[in-house]
Parts: sequence; structure tokens; C-alpha cells
Amino acid sequence: MSNQYDIVIRGGMIVDGTGAEPFVGDVAVRDGVIVDIGAVSGSGREEINASGLTVTPGFVDVHTHYDGQITWESRMAPSSDHGVTTVVMGNCGVGFAPVRDGDHQLMIKLMEGVEDIPEVVMAEGVPFNWSSFPDYLDALAQRESDVDFATQIPHSPLRVFVMGERGANLEPPTLEDLVEMRRCVSEAVKAGALGVASSRNLFHRFRSGEFAPSVTTELDEVLALAEGLKDAGAGTFQCNPNLDNDAETEMKIFRTIAETTGCPVTFSLIATPFRSENWGRYVAGVQQAKADGLTIRAQFMPRPMGVLYGLDLSYHPFSLNPSFREIAKLPLEEKVARMRDPELRARLLSEEPEDPNPSFVGLLKSITALYRINDPADYNFAPEDSLQAEAERHGVPAHELIYDALLEDDGHAILCSYSQNVRHYLDMSRDLIGQDNMIIALGDGGAHYGMICDAAYTTYMLTGRLGRDGLDLPTVIKALTSQPAKSVGLGDRGVLAPGYKADVNIIDIDNMVLYRPKVKADLPAGGKRLTQKSKGYIATIVSGAVTYRNGEATGALPGRLVRGVRGAPETAMVAQHEIA
Repeated sequence: MSNQYDIVIRGGMIVDGTGAEPFVGDVAVRDGVIVDIGAVSGSGREEINASGLTVTPGFVDVHTHYDGQITWESRMAPSSDHGVTTVVMGNCGVGFAPVRDGDHQLMIKLMEGVEDIPEVVMAEGVPFNWSSFPDYLDALAQRESDVDFATQIPHSPLRVFVMGERGANLEPPTLEDLVEMRRCVSEAVKAGALGVASSRNLFHRFRSGEFAPSVTTELDEVLALAEGLKDAGAGTFQCNPNLDNDAETEMKIFRTIAETTGCPVTFSLIATPFRSENWGRYVAGVQQAKADGLTIRAQFMPRPMGVLYGLDLSYHPFSLNPSFREIAKLPLEEKVARMRDPELRARLLSEEPEDPNPSFVGLLKSITALYRINDPADYNFAPEDSLQAEAERHGVPAHELIYDALLEDDGHAILCSYSQNVRHYLDMSRDLIGQDNMIIALGDGGAHYGMICDAAYTTYMLTGRLGRDGLDLPTVIKALTSQPAKSVGLGDRGVLAPGYKADVNIIDIDNMVLYRPKVKADLPAGGKRLTQKSKGYIATIVSGAVTYRNGEATGALPGRLVRGVRGAPETAMVAQHEIA
């Protein structure tokens, strides 16, 4: 029979996402599902020659913030530019649902402060054609995208939805409030949410400096949310911990949630210089939880979390200095011209940052090392690569060299700040990659449009970590596919085997390039955002449709809302193969 399949991928090196050894073979796809793998005799309506290339499952990114972006556009870039075929949003306890009519502006202000999305972008872009969380899911179900997307019910909007102004003002809930929050979580999960998300991170604030509603809540409220998952019989509890606390205090909360409700817990594992001992203690806590029969997973970045600074971005080392306010909103060309004026330069160099939000002042004051991001982007910086080290070698004040570096490339220069020594971070995270209950994530796609561009971490894994310290391809691919998928209950993807969803990448790994981030003004209301492209993705397939060829969008939009958790396909056969 001719055209027995929709697509047949021929002769690629198949890395199936399970951690098994690669093997050369074919992959046949029909009706959005993988139906055969190995030596495929039938023909496809489209035949793709993958000889010399690597064939993997589509990547799964479980920590994004596309909550707004999915409502106004159909491409979930930058994630979809980097082999990602499924994203999970609603993280860190922030989002746009549930919400009452009078609270739309509050939700916008919250996302502006926590996730660095300009207020005007959301005011124009987010339609708010929903109220309850099931309403929100129904609205999302009408959207088409280049990736599949799933979401969680966020704690802060839920708190305000249930408690009104009391919730926004951080007042304690009544028993009736707790009962209603629990009911809403159960309702959301039954309607298709993958779980509930919260945050205890003191950095999560409104732009004006007030804490996000979830940040200071007590254990009884957190447990009420988790009990909602228990009532629904499904779902994960996601949380961003209080980074100022010791790891044992935060792990005790996560253990209490898991012990009391039986639901899996996942949290953000973030290395900080002021609590450097916490990393190892969190890792030990996850391992102990596993030994005790509890499911607690840590999400971590494969390189240090980097904040980007530039004259065309949200912040730079002089952006909160008083004299910068007079030029902050000027076009870039005019801003550069003014900053080259010796008198303004002297003023800016002499001032200290000022802002009502202490988190942002602290962010700038905590910078200890800044690095130029070149093209192609190489994030594995050595200490001697920093501008501070360069200034010391040349015997000039570091802040003067940083000032001048911002003006390079006519003001388009982008500088990166890391909170950790890169080599040390790579060393301490090496053994976590592929380990049970350790999930690569935290790319934050769809947020921090002018501060962070970490959603390309999938490509970085293939260009900056693969082969380093013995890190092999099966482990890397497993860490980008089946592991994150399983961690949020999406057992139908992340593996190349019959019965699994036909989300596939065809990659020229030997010739991959990760380009430098760039700024584009293509958000609603003319808002700016960082984008980042790559080379090496020959094709990306979602639900059996080719969405990208050689890094360019095909226009196909097969991505849909994923409602609810699902197990591995009953028909799945995951075999072990030898390298052909």
C-alpha cells in the first residue's frame, strides 16, 4: 500500500529518550502517533532522510510562563526555536486565572513585577475572556500553537479570587477561604490543570515592592491547595522556595505536603551566593525523600541562571541611578548619544541605584561579574573572561569599563551576570543530569522579556554540556524529554516508541550553533523582548506535523491545550537496541 504512513524518517541515529543506547533506524508516523520504529518497510506521504543526523523525541519544558503569550500569538518562541514541543506554564504561583472582573489590572501588575512582562503588553494582549479556571482552560482550548501547552492553577490569582482585597493584602485566610481554595484547585485539576503552583520566593513582588499574594502564606493554606490535588486524584504541587531560608526549613514544608496528601512536589533548585550550602542540602533532601517513598523533584538550570543587561533591556548596572531616568525612555540611538556625553557619564558613574522595589536594587548591587555575550553565544565563561577581571588587568575602574562596554555595538551590547562561578556550577550539577527526581528546567520562556533568555537551555545542553565531563547523548536527551514529561504526568510523550505521541526532533548535532540573543519589538503595543535563534534543528515535528525546517517556521500550528495528566500509551513498546 502506498503512503502507508504520514511521515517516515529514514536512517537516523535514534536516541529514544529512555537513556538506552542509540541505534540507526526509521521512525514511522501516522495520525499524530509513532506507529513503527526500526526497519520500516512501508512508505510515507513524506519521507525525511535523516542519515548522519540524530532523531530524538521533542523536548519538554515544564517551567515556562507563556500564560500571556499563548493568548495573543501562536508561536511559543523562544522555546519552539529550540526543539521544544510541549511547554507547561502557570509556574511560580502567578498567572491570569481564576480572576474576577475587577481584578484584571491586579493580575497584570503582578505579572509585571514577578515576570518582567511590560504592563502595556498585557493590557493590550490578554483578552481576559474567562473568570473561573475551567473558563480559562476553555479559552485556551480555542488557541492553536506551534507547540502543545499545558498549565497549572496559580496560587496568587486563586488567593485573590477567593479572598478579594484581603488576599492581595496578605491577610490570613478564614476556614471558609481555605475550603474554597481547596475546592477551586480540585475543580481546576478535574478540568485539565496539571497541578497547582505557588511561590515563597521573597524576590516575587509587585513592581512597587509589595510581596506577591502567595509569598507569605502559612502551611495551612499551602496544605489546603495540596488537599485539592488529593481530592481530584491527580496533579503536582509546584513551588518556588524561600531562597532566604535554609534548605531544611523549605524541605520540611515540601515533605509535609507530600506526606499529608500523597501528591508529588516539585520545586526550583537555585544556587545563591548567600546560601551556597543550600544546594547540597536540597539535593540530599530530595534523595532522602525518595528513600522514604515520597516524590519530591528538583528543577534546575543546566548552567547558572543568568540575568542579561543592556541599554535596550529592562536593566543594566546604571538603569536605576537617578540621572538615568531623564533618558530612560529615549530611543536607543539618542540614549547612546547622551551617555557618551562626559558630564552625564560622570554623574551616572558617581550615583547609586534607587528604586521602591528593594529586590531590583539588590539585584544590581549584587553583581560581582559581568560577561560580554558574543555571537555565537558561549555561556561557559571562565572567571578571567569577566569585565571586572579585564578591568583589573588593564588597571582601570571596573564600573567605567562596564559603562563603556554597554555602549559597544552602538548600544546593542548584551552583558550577562551570573550568581555563580560557571565552572563550579557545571561541576556540582553534572551528576544531577539524568538522576531520578532531578529535572532540567527553569528556562522561564514567555517571561522576563527584557532580563532573561534562558529558554534556549535545550540547545545549550547540546552545544555547551554534551561531552563535557563524560556527559553522553542518551543521558542528555532523556533529561530533555521523558524525565520532564514524567515529572508533570505527561506519560504519552518524551519517548520514541510505537504508541507515543509523534513529537520528534531531527538534529545535526555536530554543526549546532546557538546564536546571541537579540531584541525585537514585536509584542503587543510595540513591546520589546529578547529572542534567540539556533542552527542545527533540521526538522521539528509536533503531533505528526512538521513545524520547523532548518530553524524556520513552516506555518503549521498543530499544538493544542493538553488537559490533564496521562500515563504511557497502552500500546507502547520501548525496546533496547544496540548501535547499528
